[in-house]
Amino acid sequence: MPGAPAGATAVAVSALRVVRGGREVLHGLNFAIPTGTVAGFIGPSGCGKSTLMRAIVGVQVVKGGTLTVLGVPAGSAALRRRVGYSTQFPAIYDDLTVTENLRYFAAVLGAPPSDVDRVITEVSLEPHSEALASQLSGGQLTRASLAVALLGTPELLVLDEPTVGLDPVTREELWDLFHSLRVDRRVTLLITSHVMDEAARCETLLLMRDGRILMRGTPDDLRENAGTTNLDEAFLRVIRDAERSRS
Repeated sequence: MPGAPAGATAVAVSALRVVRGGREVLHGLNFAIPTGTVAGFIGPSGCGKSTLMRAIVGVQVVKGGTLTVLGVPAGSAALRRRVGYSTQFPAIYDDLTVTENLRYFAAVLGAPPSDVDRVITEVSLEPHSEALASQLSGGQLTRASLAVALLGTPELLVLDEPTVGLDPVTREELWDLFHSLRVDRRVTLLITSHVMDEAARCETLLLMRDGRILMRGTPDDLRENAGTTNLDEAFLRVIRDAERSRS
């Protein structure tokens, strides 16, 4: 099923502020993500990526600003079946098998029962489909959680560190899946990572540091602006330039 029409905006953020524990962790963010885009939110641990993702899916209280997802305010009931979300930490039941977990979440989301087999195949969990979640490895748990996010026909996928702990072959398979979702269904994907080789796979990057967006552009934009072909070095140069401008 196709996603939103070409030219639409999947996520629009304006002056977004989030305060947690009495401390402001997101400082007036502004950006927009077009539909059918693979957008990477790149930055070190603790820079605010996960907080931003929680705000986008509507489970994070915001202090100020506006956040629109697929044309409606973030967290709206209308988005329940239109947004898939996979957290850093697997959110499935240990005492159920992979298949049982997916059948349960499919029923909750109103997804067709046939989706269970489809998503198991998409995340390469066929050999472990009848294993209890408590018996899965860390990488297998990550894939099972991702499978939940793929149930139904989400127009937006919010994936927080989706490939952490996975072997190179599985990571490659998942990135092939992400790009096929973008091409075949015009799904928009928001993917967080702190690994710069993941950044090269995204169409647009938002580089984050200390709750701020330092730069937005393509991987080639980042390399060109930093004057280097190495993405790790380019990110470090952007950070240093930002620190100098604030000092």
